[in-house]
Amino acid sequence: MSRKIRVLVADDERNLRELVVRELGRKGHDVEGVADGAAALERLAETPYDVVILDMRMPKKEGIEVLRELQAFPEQPQVIVVTGFQEVSTAVEAMKLGAYDYLTKPMKIEELDVLIKKAAEKAQLLRDNEALRAYAPGAEPFGGILTKSPQMQEVLRIVERVAPTDSSVLILGESGTGKELVARAIHALSARAARPFVPIHCGALPREVFESELFGHEKGAFTGAVAAKPGLVELADGGTLLLDEIGELEPDIQVKLLRALETGTFFRVGATRPRRVDVRLVAATNRDLAEAMKAGAFRQDLYFRINTITVKLSPLRERPQDIALLANHFVAANATYGAKRLSPRSLAALEGYAWPGNVRELLHAIERAVILSKGEEIQPDDLPPEVLGAAPAPAVSSGASLETMERQHIVATLRQVGGHRGKAAALLAIDPKTLYRKILAYGIIPEEFR
Repeated sequence: MSRKIRVLVADDERNLRELVVRELGRKGHDVEGVADGAAALERLAETPYDVVILDMRMPKKEGIEVLRELQAFPEQPQVIVVTGFQEVSTAVEAMKLGAYDYLTKPMKIEELDVLIKKAAEKAQLLRDNEALRAYAPGAEPFGGILTKSPQMQEVLRIVERVAPTDSSVLILGESGTGKELVARAIHALSARAARPFVPIHCGALPREVFESELFGHEKGAFTGAVAAKPGLVELADGGTLLLDEIGELEPDIQVKLLRALETGTFFRVGATRPRRVDVRLVAATNRDLAEAMKAGAFRQDLYFRINTITVKLSPLRERPQDIALLANHFVAANATYGAKRLSPRSLAALEGYAWPGNVRELLHAIERAVILSKGEEIQPDDLPPEVLGAAPAPAVSSGASLETMERQHIVATLRQVGGHRGKAAALLAIDPKTLYRKILAYGIIPEEFR
């Protein structure tokens, strides 16, 4: 995530809570702490958080009660459960209630930091997916995919045919073309739809922890493994496992993955007893795996194992008829910032741009335009400079101090949105409360941005 990850730490142990808040803040996260479950629910009802660190044993409301009540929240954060009792049954119940993962005390900040980043990435993917999932007039809704282009219609026909089978699927396409959406559509239309869909980004985790994340580990398997932990392969049992950017896998992991796919068995890190799973594999990549095989970076036998069915997604620049459809849908999806519409000139600019970041780039460009637009109609000047063929101008001089640069950036952003703090906070990717504190700290007065 480009903005700071918003984290709420709920723990009744004051010293531990303050330590976690301080250390996570040093890691670059926007962190706050509360002392009990009731306070956590109150804060979550007021402010959206990406991730909640939730202690299981707290006064007023225990962690498991907080998890149950979160089910009714329209926007649920990802929850990392913490227990000092190593109660497997409690952790399992928490996972069933939607917890992202669990840790046992004493926990390491480095391990917690990795989990927070992974959980926040999942939260962002879910938000992006939700933005595309709603029905848009004039489009054919299919697994959350909106399209009018012949290329994508052919993709959907292939998805319909392959989804009911158990065949492995390889999805090819540039970043931002919607590879995960297609994988989710395959899962949703399969007999495995009631079972888990588990995505993992093969390039997002350090090599040294990837194997334990994929296959799990036993207690004592390595330093910090204070309890046994199932891997993502186990969590996907009976369902679908998406290996996104599979071309990033290290060769030794490729061997173990191939063995697991061929035999249906695998070993947790540090285990001597094999475990059996039944998963359907969907792989995705933006790399040329044929070239990677020639270079010796990707195993040929694994390539043939995952390449039963290939689905290739066209970049957005090759399906221009989808630009207006998606852009108008994203405008409607961001109506919380005000009901807007695209002017003809803005739409022409969008359709004339090459969209190297594909649908994801279009989504963020529209969100920015909706926030910056002062009237009911989005004008070309509200769009990112690169869409109009210009390079973004530097916000401040390179010789300024960090504090001066941040102050000038806040003032410039407030000026862009006519002083609207909510819109400014969204553009700055910080919480409105944080923006308010910075305005006070820097002594910014209304006359500077009117």
